[in-house]
Amino acid sequence: MWTEQEARERLAEVLQRAEAGEPQFVGETGVVISRAEYARLKAMETDETHPGRWLVKHLAGLGEIELPSRDEDRPSPFADWGDRDFGR
Repeated sequence: MWTEQEARERLAEVLQRAEAGEPQFVGETGVVISRAEYARLKAMETDETHPGRWLVKHLAGLGEIELPSRDEDRPSPFADWGDRDFGR
């Protein structure tokens, strides 16, 4: 991970490494990737692969969804989870 100052001072190296296929992390919020990797990721963004778009497209015609009651006496489906081993 590069600090922002290091990335500024060594921009050519950051870009060369990104072009070689190594994502370069800058600070806590930035990532530099190659143009080819960016194009590949953008090409993957279709209606079928984006969960939100898929839901809107496929569930829009269902109408109203009936949700279960929120009454106090409704049992919790997770009530016994603290008692489970889960392979530990």
